[in-house]
Amino acid sequence: MLDFDKYEVLSFDCYGTLIDWESGILASLRPVLTAHGIEMGDEDILKLYAELESEAEKGTFAKYREILRRVMQNLGERLDFEPSASELDHLGDTLKDWPAFPDSPGALAALKKRYKLAIVSNIDNDLFAESNKHLKVEFDWLVSAEKVQSYKPALRHFEVALEEFGVGLEKQLHVAQSLYHDIGPANKMGLDCVWVNRRHGQEGGGATPDASGQPNLEVPDMQTLVSMMGLD
Repeated sequence: MLDFDKYEVLSFDCYGTLIDWESGILASLRPVLTAHGIEMGDEDILKLYAELESEAEKGTFAKYREILRRVMQNLGERLDFEPSASELDHLGDTLKDWPAFPDSPGALAALKKRYKLAIVSNIDNDLFAESNKHLKVEFDWLVSAEKVQSYKPALRHFEVALEEFGVGLEKQLHVAQSLYHDIGPANKMGLDCVWVNRRHGQEGGGATPDASGQPNLEVPDMQTLVSMMGLD
């Protein structure tokens, strides 16, 4: 069991952990695929998205909205259709509508009473500002891809977070859903981490590439974490 009293800062991945990005991705992509006569199962769509997004984030840095355009363009190439100009922008334009998990706002409000909170996410600042309207809490730091000019699982997010938080690794706890983007890199940094396994009971990695990692604690949702901390 982790000693929750020793931490001063809780950092969070946002998409997949606090925001239900798989529901959001499916809601964004399904109408485009249907318009082009393509029928795919949800898990097949998510698996392909995971592959295309991780590939688009490699190489020279581009803002996340451009990453999403590349995902749509490459999705068209893979599935043999040509996205329209509006379809290329569709993921970025609809990201603001991706919902929070039902337990996220209440859990964050409870955690805010004890800890400073941070977002460590592969996102643009303006896109996160829209998502944060669903989370309803003021974060103390935002360490975004736009800020660090890099994408997880590269370690730059975590290096900048360590510099900005100023409390040392031993007083930080990272909370995230993705083994690929977060738990693995946190292990490399020597950072304590909680795996919020939102896909418990489901096969595969969903919208994230398959990966391994060793969390200090695994929980199925944010409310369980809050309860374990005695903050509910």
